[in-house]
Amino acid sequence: MPSEYLSDVEDSGVTIIVPLLNEAEIAGALIEHLDSLEAEQIVIVDGGSSDATQELMQEAGFDVIQSPPSRAKQMNAGARKATQNTLLFLHADTRLPQAYKTAIDRSAVWGRFDVCFDDSSGAMSMIAFFMNLRSRISSVATGDQAIFINKSVFESIGGFPEFPIMEDVAITKRLRQLYRPYNSRLKVTTSARRWQQHGVITTIFKMWWYRLAYVFGVSPHRIKKGYDDVR
Repeated sequence: MPSEYLSDVEDSGVTIIVPLLNEAEIAGALIEHLDSLEAEQIVIVDGGSSDATQELMQEAGFDVIQSPPSRAKQMNAGARKATQNTLLFLHADTRLPQAYKTAIDRSAVWGRFDVCFDDSSGAMSMIAFFMNLRSRISSVATGDQAIFINKSVFESIGGFPEFPIMEDVAITKRLRQLYRPYNSRLKVTTSARRWQQHGVITTIFKMWWYRLAYVFGVSPHRIKKGYDDVR
């Protein structure tokens, strides 16, 4: 039976890993947010931005490393630079709650936060509710929920599978076979831009279609061809 805890986890700090690609437009807001978090370590992983993303993050004093473009590859590269015991993977358009450190139970092997959107409309609030409910029932999380993982466990399972999409679903499915997740009820706030651009109903249909395809064995490389990666 899976265990929820590791007996040898040390009470050390958090490394926040942020994969970026052409995010100069929101770099200012991201820098302000990261500065407010008082993290023990922040690793920025640039996937070859053609805009000023890398320069802006370096000018702000952040450690920026390079990686081939791919969230999975970028996050794995960031994990290799981590010096702290807990790895927290943060999307550029997701904002952590200020109490995020107290929400992370350092004796838990892995977990995620509940999510809300930066659009407080009824439709987006309902979507967030069902996302959180689904995640809590299934023990599967998405990157928007700021997944955190014990570093030694992350390394023992080989990190994120280097898929072009669904790497978050894949790793949490692997983790849930080994350890129960810690589901924080504190909420991260993430961008609703994909939903706003493509429409709520269309986006819901596409997201469930992609996930269903993955469950039935369709290659993430094939799924990626139809994925709208709104940045």
